[in-house]
Amino acid sequence: MKSTIARSLISAAVAALAAMASVPASAGSSINLANYSVTGIYSLGLTAGTGGSVSGLEASAVTYARDRGTLFFVGDEGFGVIETTLTGQTIGAMSFDWSGTGSSKHDTEGLTYVGNGQLVVTEERLYDAYKFSYVAGGTASLVNNGVSISNANVGNSGVEGISYDPRNGTFVTVKQEAPEDILAGSLSFGANLGGTSTLTNLFNPALLGVASFSDVQTLSPVDALVGTTAADNLLILSLVSRKLLEVDRSGQVLSSLDLSNILPNNGIEGVTVDEKGTIYLVAEQLQIDGAPANSASQLIVLSAAAVPEPGTYAMLFAGLGLLGFVARRKKA
Repeated sequence: MKSTIARSLISAAVAALAAMASVPASAGSSINLANYSVTGIYSLGLTAGTGGSVSGLEASAVTYARDRGTLFFVGDEGFGVIETTLTGQTIGAMSFDWSGTGSSKHDTEGLTYVGNGQLVVTEERLYDAYKFSYVAGGTASLVNNGVSISNANVGNSGVEGISYDPRNGTFVTVKQEAPEDILAGSLSFGANLGGTSTLTNLFNPALLGVASFSDVQTLSPVDALVGTTAADNLLILSLVSRKLLEVDRSGQVLSSLDLSNILPNNGIEGVTVDEKGTIYLVAEQLQIDGAPANSASQLIVLSAAAVPEPGTYAMLFAGLGLLGFVARRKKA
């Protein structure tokens, strides 16, 4: 009987340790990016199957859909959006119709999932955002539900990322450079870009000390952070500096991860996170002379090392102690 109880205690402790493998450490105030490492790199398909072919994508943004358990990503050519598994296998795709938006470059650099099959994608040069419902094999007419975030002439240094905060329905966006900027607030969407924006500057971007902003991700969707100050934190990705930062909303850098040795010949441009705290990055194709024209964009998975709670250790040691006691009794 005691042996059975001990084995049950050990099994429960081992299960708890396994479950914690994706939970961020120091979850009260920070996810601590220093605890993260690469646990997978996967090629992303350049095309998506029948009825929704979206070709030539150079991955520039990625977002996690919790209610689907999948990822969506876009490329900077603006052909459309592709849905994949968490290991990069293509599930389906939807094309973009840019008619009436005024866009000539279709430079999609930001993407975020807002739930119930709806996404928001941004056009870098126009500094516009468009909300649409995903339908595999369909076409999204972007002008039907959009908003202009800024009328400034930003050229190829405009909005590089957008992230949704499910706690209150607000958004955070980042501008690439010249100058860098980070905005937070509300967006409403309307026909013919008839929506309104109340996004305002969040903090002085110079505080972060990186050469560019490439994407942003709110950390409020991480279950382990609910009710903590860390739920307010943001992930900021810098392509030029090859860094991922965790920052608070006053611009203080709380933790960082050097990306220099992760696919050093690919430009890492997009970041998202799931409810377990697992981080997903997307990188465009090889950016070196002589690279194949059809080389695949890449999905990079970052996971945190497990940091067991004291109670988990206590359970494990209690089970081991009880097993040892039973073994000694049998020998006697």
